[in-house]
Amino acid sequence: MTHNLNAETITITGHGGDEVEAYLAQPTDVDQAGSIVVIHHMPGYDEATKEICRNFAAHGYLALMPNLYSREAPGASPDDAAAVARANGGVPDERLIGDVEGALRRLKSLARSNQKVASIGFCSGGRQSFLAGCRLALDAVIDCYGAFVVIDAPAEMPLDVKAVVDETPNLSGPLLGLFGADDQYPSPDQNAVLAEALTKAGKEFTFRTYDGAGHAFFNVNRPSYRPETAGEAWGEIFEFLGRTIG
Repeated sequence: MTHNLNAETITITGHGGDEVEAYLAQPTDVDQAGSIVVIHHMPGYDEATKEICRNFAAHGYLALMPNLYSREAPGASPDDAAAVARANGGVPDERLIGDVEGALRRLKSLARSNQKVASIGFCSGGRQSFLAGCRLALDAVIDCYGAFVVIDAPAEMPLDVKAVVDETPNLSGPLLGLFGADDQYPSPDQNAVLAEALTKAGKEFTFRTYDGAGHAFFNVNRPSYRPETAGEAWGEIFEFLGRTIG
């Protein structure tokens, strides 16, 4: 079933009390729905990721994406803001957590919210989604090819981030990981390390690794896009959300 939806740009209170731009999409023909915080990829708060928010709303979920680069380049294009963020080594982890927490609070305040909230992130956002699941009370966590969960970012990378696998025992909800077999960051070997940590910590998780897919196989604007793989992975996402946040 495809739902009617409304999408709009709003402002939320993020880390440190900062006012942060965000994109909210929600179905208009449901009484109660689960919610999801969408954490954008390193290219930023762009149209492709806003379309992902609308897709969640069309499937009956409340979706909210904070603009993690609001402070770096207010009013700038996604490309320009992402360039500034890259030059700064990415978004500091503490600030990311504060912004996701602000999004979580806003979602729970909505009249249609059933008070269950998940997170999803792509690329750098995949790592951030995992980290948010370890530091905040989330009902479900989705990591789409999140790099640098189990290793530090190499010096040549535009991200200055450290591994967060040691925080695995604090993961608050079930985890769905979606990965490409041809990816290097994260590689299948890195994902195996994370799976071992999750098993040791007694966490519920499901990993899917797709043959013939590399990094960013969801991204419709890149040569890496794999339509059949993305379609199958979307099926995994909605099955997972259906049993975790309703």
